[in-house]
Amino acid sequence: MTETLPVTTAPMRLTARALIVGERIDTAGLERPDTISLLPLAFRVGERGMVALFRFGVAVLVGLTPLEEEDTLSKLRARVTGERARGDDETAVLEITPEGDEQKSAGGPIQIKNLSPQRFLVVADALAKTVALARDEREVNKVFDVIEPFAAQLAIRGKPPFRRRAMLRLIGQALLAQHRVSGRVAVEEKPDVLWDRPDLERLYARLVDEYELNERAGVLKRKLDVIVETAHALTDIIDADRATRLEAAIVILIVLELVAALVQIALALHGAR
Repeated sequence: MTETLPVTTAPMRLTARALIVGERIDTAGLERPDTISLLPLAFRVGERGMVALFRFGVAVLVGLTPLEEEDTLSKLRARVTGERARGDDETAVLEITPEGDEQKSAGGPIQIKNLSPQRFLVVADALAKTVALARDEREVNKVFDVIEPFAAQLAIRGKPPFRRRAMLRLIGQALLAQHRVSGRVAVEEKPDVLWDRPDLERLYARLVDEYELNERAGVLKRKLDVIVETAHALTDIIDADRATRLEAAIVILIVLELVAALVQIALALHGAR
């Protein structure tokens, strides 16, 4: 992949937006003549706009007018599953400085030498991952809000505070959070464009560091592990409760059989007199 855009000669600022449009985006068959990448699918829009579509439900747009943005998202709607209302997004300012050092300062713009397709893909990858992580963090935290009081009461009282149906519901929420998050966003994986452009490694590393992608992914993984362990613990509690009730039923049946046998013996002795 080679750079096709000329180096920008004057400083310029563009806004990049990463939007969560749904749970998944089906990009199969969306290739266009102006496609600049297949994974993720990225293409040009208008005079200087570019769009990247990530299969985990995120669209990254740079340099589009409001009308171009609305038109692009409306055409994409038929390809989205689990569509979401607007609100999950990440915005960044791209400052094109041909003579500057490519970096991302805390709270400041992302400085790049030019808006080539390759640099766009690097920036889009980082923005897509940070907004997807924010979505996953919220989903996992919702489950934690339910698990924490349950665990606290279990530790204090020594018995589950919920009925079996509520426990099963909590297990379902835990498994659903694990299913939604696990394997959806491979934060540790670098964008494919870096195989062809290793000189952009430093820009990507600075973006990963600025958005704390690895640290957030680590925290999210540990929370998922806790959720899975909690689901297993709840399953064990349900199994133990069921076994206890089964043992109690068996004991009651044995006692009833003994009582019946004693009654029969007493009736037999009474009849023999």
